[in-house]
Amino acid sequence: MDHTPNNAETSDLPLSASEHQVGAVYAKAYLAAAKAGGTVSNTGGTVAKTGGTVDAAVEEFDALVELLRQLPKFSAVLESAIVSADDKQQMLDRSLAGKASVTLLNFLKVVARHGRLDCLRGIRAAMHEQYDAERGRVPVKLTTANPIDAALAKQITDALRPVLGGEPVLTSKVDPALIGGLVLRIGDTVYDGSVAMQLERVREQMINRSVHEIQSRRDRFRNTTGS
Repeated sequence: MDHTPNNAETSDLPLSASEHQVGAVYAKAYLAAAKAGGTVSNTGGTVAKTGGTVDAAVEEFDALVELLRQLPKFSAVLESAIVSADDKQQMLDRSLAGKASVTLLNFLKVVARHGRLDCLRGIRAAMHEQYDAERGRVPVKLTTANPIDAALAKQITDALRPVLGGEPVLTSKVDPALIGGLVLRIGDTVYDGSVAMQLERVREQMINRSVHEIQSRRDRFRNTTGS
């Protein structure tokens, strides 16, 4: 098994609640289509079946989102509320026919028909969440002051596996501000073992100690003066 951390973030900006909610609905439909061999239910009927695995479908969707990130003008047109759904579907046909799988192309047409091509990042994020959950995989975001190698990634993965009860999937990010140590984010829980956080805790303790000492002196002064 490859324990090399994934250094690619699935998005540059955090998703809104609505993007995540909409994404979850479409991600479920896309994964179902991939499992069914390419059958997608929509208002226009069903699309033809095609081969391929769910793994391949997930990888293809990832590749598409990454490609669109490199084509901001094209992405802006697809996401525009001014451009009609029919025009968007024709653009998708011209751009992806023969290059993308039937499953992906027709799924994108369904998304375009419903005016949700602006939610592809949300669909991608939700797709990974759902797919990981099905496979017993637990996403773990790892932030370190310096890049880590595969050996250290494997050590972290091996240490987390019995604790999480699933297969940890590391996504690695470098933040020099941490100075040293690491920060793990698992779901909504953050485990901060960075030097920066340790220094911040020491600073807070010193401030609290100083405030307590000042308050104690004031109390002693008041008791002495009777005021």
